[in-house]
Amino acid sequence: MKKNYNQSRRQFLAAGSLASLGLLFAKPATFAFGSAKPDSKFGGVQIGCITYSYRSMPGSIDEIIGYLTQSGISATELMGDAVEEYAGKPVNPVQVRWVPGQPRPTFTDEQRAAMKKYQEDVKAWRESVSMDKFKEVRAKLDKAGISVYAYKPNAFGPNNSDAEVEYALRSAKVLGAKSVTVELPTDPKQTQRLGDLGAKHGIYFGYHAHLQVKDTAFDEALAQSPYNSMNLDAGHYIAVGAPHTTASLLALLEAKKDRITSLHIKDRTSKEHGAGNLVWGTGDTPLKEILTAMKKNKYKFPATIELEYDIPAGSDAVAEVKKCVEFAKAILV
Repeated sequence: MKKNYNQSRRQFLAAGSLASLGLLFAKPATFAFGSAKPDSKFGGVQIGCITYSYRSMPGSIDEIIGYLTQSGISATELMGDAVEEYAGKPVNPVQVRWVPGQPRPTFTDEQRAAMKKYQEDVKAWRESVSMDKFKEVRAKLDKAGISVYAYKPNAFGPNNSDAEVEYALRSAKVLGAKSVTVELPTDPKQTQRLGDLGAKHGIYFGYHAHLQVKDTAFDEALAQSPYNSMNLDAGHYIAVGAPHTTASLLALLEAKKDRITSLHIKDRTSKEHGAGNLVWGTGDTPLKEILTAMKKNKYKFPATIELEYDIPAGSDAVAEVKKCVEFAKAILV
């Protein structure tokens, strides 16, 4: 049985490599599938994608919609940058790209002053901006056949005003999202605050965790408000290593099924195996078991592709997300 599984996995990876060639030479993303709309719901399970997956590519909202379409994605966790840029958010005068895991950049006094002014300008913009441009983005997504189930703007920190948070919740609702996502705060006062504001607007806060994740990590926030929920990451959960296992992950999904608004899926190895991000089917994350459980148990939350492994030479993020879609489809159909 193990031999047959490995053979099937190699066949999938080989087929994916061939399929990606077609994507690489396709027409621009907006027109890649002609008038056909994508459909990434298989066996009752919605496969989505966080638009962070396309961070290596140009990122206007029209380009991102094109990437999703070309990848075959019909539902998404939409990052906020491209949407806010389209809506007229002030431009940051200090353009510094920080890569997680690398030393944080240092700034001059002049740069720090410019960034402070920028933050003030963004706050003022968010607290007064019309929803008209967000409605336009929604229309673009609807035309492409893509729904938004989660929205992730950078507006939910402890230094963001209630007015900024409420602006983001209103824009999420306009975009069609049922939840917004944010990293799990360490201060319970913040999760209480966010949960209360989520209840006011009828939008869930889906909290995400990295390697600090454990079975009880979300419990306090979940107890504070019915609008606090989990944006669980299956890959990070497995990367923690012992005592996390396939069995404990599946048990957590079942126990929290009514409090999970979205699930990130990626293939990571466990801590004992290096905690790497690998091509799907080559790591320790039990992707087949997760998706099979979602189908069998009719879980309502979507499974969100988050592309974090190194993109192979000659490929791109669109081609790799498409491989992940096909991987999931092969399990669910």
